[in-house]
Amino acid sequence: MFDCIIVGAGPAGGTAAYHLAKQGLSVLLVEKASLLRNKPCGGVSGTIAQWLDFCQTPAISLKANKISYTWKMGNPVKVEIKSPISTVQRDVFDDFLIKQAQTTGKEIGESTEVKEIEFKNYVWKVKTNSKPVSGRYLIAADGAGGPMTEWLVLKEPKLCLSASLETRSIKGYAIYFDFGTIKKGFISSFAKADGYSLSIAAMRGDKPKDIEKILVNYATKCGADVSVSNVQKHPRSLWDGDRQLQSQNALLLGDATSLADPFSGERVRPALFSRFKAARAIYRTLGGAGDAKDRYTKSIAEQWRTDMVWVCRWAGAFNQFTGTAGRAGIKLAIAAGVDRQNFAW
Repeated sequence: MFDCIIVGAGPAGGTAAYHLAKQGLSVLLVEKASLLRNKPCGGVSGTIAQWLDFCQTPAISLKANKISYTWKMGNPVKVEIKSPISTVQRDVFDDFLIKQAQTTGKEIGESTEVKEIEFKNYVWKVKTNSKPVSGRYLIAADGAGGPMTEWLVLKEPKLCLSASLETRSIKGYAIYFDFGTIKKGFISSFAKADGYSLSIAAMRGDKPKDIEKILVNYATKCGADVSVSNVQKHPRSLWDGDRQLQSQNALLLGDATSLADPFSGERVRPALFSRFKAARAIYRTLGGAGDAKDRYTKSIAEQWRTDMVWVCRWAGAFNQFTGTAGRAGIKLAIAAGVDRQNFAW
């Protein structure tokens, strides 16, 4: 019997295990994939330091201090940023966070896939491909489109289509955002110590069948050798401000919460923000604050809405721009502060 079972060992799940364990709770973290796992990723905001009590430097690949915005790969608008953006290799970054949890002596169950969950007699019964486990609380950090949301009978998220590739054939120290090449979306390129991570996202409901081809063509024009770069498709779940994030003694976490930035698709910062709120809610509930976990959805919405309401409106308008209006929109976005570190990617 555990105080809390966490399903999914991404940044949100890994840090949730670490912080709950540090509070003296018994925690089990399960992950269906084998660790280390390679996942495409871009930048990590410096603002995540407020939710972590350890230095992230060992997991940082490179720090970039320039962002270049383009419209259909032309008319670049370059921005120098005061606080460099950290870029990471996700296998290294996730493993680093998990190791912090392991320093607390807590159990990590990799290659452990959850098959079924049941809430019975105030306890979560979790069946896996290895052995059944039980916990007083359950955290679903299994990502956008994971099965836990449906199993908890919560509203399904609005998913958008995304794809990524890693390349070592081009190198640099800048971050690029291109708009217009894909309708109602963007392509981003993040410098790493050994190359670039490129991602494409259709952000407003469109699901183009050729999204992988668009990304490959873009990467080729950038000088990447795509013959040695595997393209991975994956869903993104965007913030819409209208989802219940909790069930009976269970909380959604990370990408499962639909907190990704609707303008740029940023995911790590909202994932760690939700982890901070979830860990505090569960710890306070176990300490006797009966309504703490029940306020989880509301507490996230109240704080996240401050950042996201304006961004949602801007994203909706910006994604309708074409041609000259699109190029003007990029400059207007920068002038209005869309490039600020809090939600630049």
